[in-house]
Amino acid sequence: MASTSSDTTASTGSAQTRGPLRVLLCAPRGFCAGVDRAVQIVELALERFGAPVYVRHEIVHNKYVVESLKTKGAVFIEELTEIPDEDVERPVVFSAHGVPKSVPAAAQARNMFYLDATCPLVSKVHKEAEIHHRRGREIILIGHAGHPEVIGTMGQLPDGAVRLVETVEDARTYEPTGGKPLAWITQTTLSVDDTRAIVEVLTERFPEIVAPHKDDICYATTNRQEAVKAVAPEVDAMIVVGAPNSSNSQRLREVAERAGCPFAVLVQRASDIPWERFSGLSSLGITAGASAPEVLVEEIIGAFAERYDVAVESVRTAEETIAFNLPRALREAAE
Repeated sequence: MASTSSDTTASTGSAQTRGPLRVLLCAPRGFCAGVDRAVQIVELALERFGAPVYVRHEIVHNKYVVESLKTKGAVFIEELTEIPDEDVERPVVFSAHGVPKSVPAAAQARNMFYLDATCPLVSKVHKEAEIHHRRGREIILIGHAGHPEVIGTMGQLPDGAVRLVETVEDARTYEPTGGKPLAWITQTTLSVDDTRAIVEVLTERFPEIVAPHKDDICYATTNRQEAVKAVAPEVDAMIVVGAPNSSNSQRLREVAERAGCPFAVLVQRASDIPWERFSGLSSLGITAGASAPEVLVEEIIGAFAERYDVAVESVRTAEETIAFNLPRALREAAE
């Protein structure tokens, strides 16, 4: 197991009757550089241009973050057509998940001022897809149907240029079309282990398939899964702080169970904790998806401190120092 260090201890009178609880706090956890950048873009747009600032889709998949930005003047929409004509000059922000090329084209057609908060690591996958297409390759995208990132990546190219593979079984039954050479790319928030299994099948079936120069699954997804793997075998239960529509958070829950945790639960807030499942614990793991702010982790620790004599240890498996630049139009506002 990774090295641990004591962070904090809390107790209450009621905790004395429930006994001690050792909490192993996964690190890294929570906001990644791409999420932090996306949230900053909305906040700085509000600061610089005032409200309203429109945001197409949830800027990141976290209700707390979205509601917090709403209180500051952000207006969340699903389609640009929801923006009234009198507001077309107001800023509109594209979410961190990325958008099909048709979206900025539609914004330009209405002379909208838009800010692209697409995570740079998602943009990297978009560029890979375009390069493969220019070189005449048939592109396999490993990902989850309907996820905004998948929709955005497939929307970089003409219909049919990118074909989706979701499972190992999909990889086993995949049939190329048109006799083109093959290449594979992936959604950035997948399970590392699941993706590896799919790639192994594709590589075995199509030895000449072209792989990414560097893994498409982002550093933050990988690091958070590795931290969960270190903690999961050591605890009675695991809480993953994150939203149900957050792909990377769902993967953390799955990784925890596969790594030996008896059960793992995805919750958005402390009020969502199913306390009947958390009685009689002696140890608990806590992590947070890449779109979940640290304040929610602290809230959940506080809820357990009201019921147990809590001792928290941090289990760190990687250091993260990556930061991404803001769009040029907002850099002055950040200074």
